[in-house]
Amino acid sequence: MKAQSYIGLPEGYRLSREINLQKDKKLAFWLNAAAAVAMLALLLPVLPKLGALPWGAALLAPSLALLFGTFAYLVLHEWVHGIFIRLFCGQKAEYGFTGLYAFAGKKSAYFCKAHYIIIALAPVLIWGIVLAALCALAQGPWFLAAYLIQVMNLSGAAGDFYVVYLCLRAPAGLLVNDDGVSMRFYLRKEDC
Repeated sequence: MKAQSYIGLPEGYRLSREINLQKDKKLAFWLNAAAAVAMLALLLPVLPKLGALPWGAALLAPSLALLFGTFAYLVLHEWVHGIFIRLFCGQKAEYGFTGLYAFAGKKSAYFCKAHYIIIALAPVLIWGIVLAALCALAQGPWFLAAYLIQVMNLSGAAGDFYVVYLCLRAPAGLLVNDDGVSMRFYLRKEDC
């Protein structure tokens, strides 16, 4: 059977689960804790290199690159989600910022399991490859700037990884509706 996503919920489905990190403080805490652990694990290998960096004016340009790169990464991460949302539902994604995080979603779209896993993982994979290449090419403080953005890429995707985990455990007929703030999982009535 071909993977298919829909505009509008097809008949025969019912809500199985809803995830809203603004309302579910416990889940938000644990996902942020997982992100913090991942961030620390990724930072440990570069901590010894900090002492060897030339402090002062030599760090100004890489520090500015890190600052602007972080902002650009957040926008580009959501943009990649949006590209795949459009690819799979044929309509433009909706973007926003909650005060806690940026998001891309589509209120009227219901994505099949395979499409939603691709939507969730695309930014971390695409930018992970780009940032790994930058890390391989960069030296000294420029490496550190690229590496820190890579750390944000990998640890900041904790929510995406969690949703992929839930999708992988769900039956094949799963449909996911993601408005950017909350995700709703729908199953065929016979699968509930």
